[in-house]
Amino acid sequence: MLKLFNTYTKQIEIFHPVNKKMVTIFTCGPSIYQRAHIGNFRTFLFEDVLVRYLRYSGFKVKRGMTITDIEDKAVSEALRREVSLKNLTDTNIQGFTKEMDLLRMGIPEYLPRSSDYIEAAVDIIEKLLALKRAYWDNGNVYFAPLTFPGFGKLYGLDMTHWPSQKRRFHRDTYPGMRWNRGDFILWHGYKEGEKNFWATRIGKGRPSWNVQDPSMVSSHFNETLSCYCGGIDNLIRHHDYSCAILESIRPYPMARFWLHCHHLYVDGKKMSKSMGNIYYIETLTKKGYSISEVRFFLIYRHYREKLNYSERAMVDAAEKLRALKKSVHQLQRKAKRMASYGDIARKITQVFTERMDNDLDVRGAFDVLQDILSGVGISGLKRGDAYLVVKALKEVDEVLQVIF
Repeated sequence: MLKLFNTYTKQIEIFHPVNKKMVTIFTCGPSIYQRAHIGNFRTFLFEDVLVRYLRYSGFKVKRGMTITDIEDKAVSEALRREVSLKNLTDTNIQGFTKEMDLLRMGIPEYLPRSSDYIEAAVDIIEKLLALKRAYWDNGNVYFAPLTFPGFGKLYGLDMTHWPSQKRRFHRDTYPGMRWNRGDFILWHGYKEGEKNFWATRIGKGRPSWNVQDPSMVSSHFNETLSCYCGGIDNLIRHHDYSCAILESIRPYPMARFWLHCHHLYVDGKKMSKSMGNIYYIETLTKKGYSISEVRFFLIYRHYREKLNYSERAMVDAAEKLRALKKSVHQLQRKAKRMASYGDIARKITQVFTERMDNDLDVRGAFDVLQDILSGVGISGLKRGDAYLVVKALKEVDEVLQVIF
């Protein structure tokens, strides 16, 4: 049985979907004020492997991925470039979906843009105001965390340190992995001269990033999600904000399982423009690596571990994948269709499932596959058995998407 580490309970649990007929998953997508880099894609690829493995295991899955196209950073970036917000975000969305396809990522069933869910966000804000968990101040709307019992439960926040003096945080996002101990913004009221606003029932303005994910999730799923996923940085503020908002207006938990992917670093340092070490997909392909090798590097280390990019690490990953593919090509040349199912093929399926059932242990699964193939005398293998081994590997690669 599949077991996953649930961030909420802080332990490995047997995966049981909320809805047995359909596993529902929502994942945080890109904030498209800029182009997605390989650190972003590490998280998106972990989520892709999760969805693919659930389907490999026999589950039906529906996935949504949020696209945040009206946050503070996007507004500022559009002004800086002297282009419209829509022009900026349309360009980045188009580039993002192309790179998803390039990396052999499955496109989610729902790919909502937050700008299409303004009325849904307004509806949520009105409900929160009626519940007195939100309030107006100087034209903006803020959520008061102290009004929501259990606030910070996902992170495990110690609320005894919450200040008694009221503080308000006005921006969508803040740098760093720190908690803002105060009330967070839900609605940016219109200020004279602003270009990006909507006329709504509660006045002119725009929804904050904090309420955008809840507006998109609630528009597609009216039940507890089986999984909600994102990067480890979303565990600070963002996901607890989303929980508090949605669970204030719906009488059930937002999600049963919460999964978070750790950061990717470059030579031990966080990627940043100031350091000039932001890597994109073509940064690696221009060095001679194939797309399969890039995908493999990003999924090979366990998703809950930090991943460090270095030239040596990338070379090692590429060589490991090339060695396996060389064995597979030898098998393909020898393969001939047969009806029976060979022992080696059965073993491949068994060990792959065992490792992946252990909290999506891609590294362990790949290494065992490599051990099996290295121990097989391919030259002495019967053609029928070779065919069955290739068939089993193709089924496995429906999840990994790096071998064939």
